[in-house]
Amino acid sequence: MDSETFIYLLWGGLAIALIVAAVTDLKRRHISNWLNLGIALGAPVFWIASGLTFWPDMIGQIGLAVIIFTIFTGLFAIGAMGGGDVKLLTALALWMHWLTFLELLVIMSIAGGVLTLLMMISKRIQKTEGAIKVPYGVAIALSGIWTIWGITGQSSQTIF
Repeated sequence: MDSETFIYLLWGGLAIALIVAAVTDLKRRHISNWLNLGIALGAPVFWIASGLTFWPDMIGQIGLAVIIFTIFTGLFAIGAMGGGDVKLLTALALWMHWLTFLELLVIMSIAGGVLTLLMMISKRIQKTEGAIKVPYGVAIALSGIWTIWGITGQSSQTIF
């Protein structure tokens, strides 16, 4: 198998993991630590298959993940996001160039806003009490899949 095919298989595996994250977050409002760990551990395999250099490429990916973890842990601390969502975003940051990840965040914000609006409408129709618990993992997964779809339309040489 050539490296480009292997890279596409890795992207496919990531997409499947994101679907699992979305479904479990929707059903149980929980994203498994094992799933997030699997996504994170797949990134170094992807880096090697993609021909990334240790410096600055791989270290840059780790740096991006640290920045994302720090920012979104702050959102977790104020109750704006779940811990599984933070870990999922951090694991995804290991897979994408920072500009691509920025696009993912924009798409995620739009998808999350639409999801929140739909949940608010549903709550009003059902006339239920209490706060809305938005399964933000769904928005993260949709934006991740959307981004993967965009990436895989390019040559693997233009990912980084």
